[in-house]
Amino acid sequence: MEDTKEISQLRRSLLLGAAGASIAGYDLSAWAQTGAKSLKISHQFPSGTDFRDRLCKKFADEVSKKTNGELKFDVYPQSSLMKTNAQFSALRKGALDFSFYPMPYAGGEVVEANIGLMPALVNSYEQGAKWKNAEVGKILNKVMESKGIVIVSWVWQAGGVATRSGPIVVPDDIKGVKVRGGSREFDAMLKAAGGSVMTSIPSNEIYQAVQTGSLDAAYTSSASLMSFKLAELTKNFTSAKNKSYWYMLEPLMMSKTIFDSLTPKQRDVIMAVGTDMEKFGTEQAKLDDIDASIAFAKAGNKVFEMDMSVIDKWKAVAKNSAWKEFSERNETCAAMMRSAEKIS
Repeated sequence: MEDTKEISQLRRSLLLGAAGASIAGYDLSAWAQTGAKSLKISHQFPSGTDFRDRLCKKFADEVSKKTNGELKFDVYPQSSLMKTNAQFSALRKGALDFSFYPMPYAGGEVVEANIGLMPALVNSYEQGAKWKNAEVGKILNKVMESKGIVIVSWVWQAGGVATRSGPIVVPDDIKGVKVRGGSREFDAMLKAAGGSVMTSIPSNEIYQAVQTGSLDAAYTSSASLMSFKLAELTKNFTSAKNKSYWYMLEPLMMSKTIFDSLTPKQRDVIMAVGTDMEKFGTEQAKLDDIDASIAFAKAGNKVFEMDMSVIDKWKAVAKNSAWKEFSERNETCAAMMRSAEKIS
């Protein structure tokens, strides 16, 4: 029996070696606990042209490769597996494995998630990247895990605003405008500035709302502004190319129930590859900020950019509305804001 066991171990080692994987550091018995698993990644964005879809596919390929095929993936773009707003709840229940999901979309179920689009709190990609290892990130991770969610990749995206009517640059420009902000907290700032806010519209439904006149203006990420072709309908665009007060945390999330069902090595690979994807996500988001300006100009929109004097005007409104309201919700929210405000 001992000889048979040794032969079996050797055969497994040879198979792994033939696939280009190193045996060193692998607990083979752990990998053998389960057969190959097929996991689903859902998101709301177009296939191929949108970097968020490409990130999900790169993640899937890398994890599959690094686990020697133990984990396989199917990616479902454009909410083809389930509706956008249903994805977070499905993750929590273990009915969905992964989603590339805008953090503040989860704010209806987890109020702390609204910090993922807090107006004028993050003003650069470098500032946002510091959240992951700061106290604000640690708190957010703990809250999400308590709700059944593992944050796998931290991806930030800047955004701008496209309008059918006059341009929106400074707070006075928003008065009386029917606008979509993208989060409860961003909406609170827009309301304080005099905007007529339309809530609960995911980015993949903005085009129809603008087309029908339900919206005069819409804030969303540079990637979504292009992917959902808003330039076809609008006349003015305020870009994130230079500066922005709209930065959203849009992570790749995983169901904790599914995460915990995997072997320790599989979990380690998922988290390591998730971290690797963050550089790709940031690079692509920055390129989209540039490309969005070009795309809107080509479509005939007048393009505006912002500087810190403009950001400071929005920050003054945000501090007395969104920041204050969020901090007063509970002590966890207050602690997150205290930490985030210290990051520059």
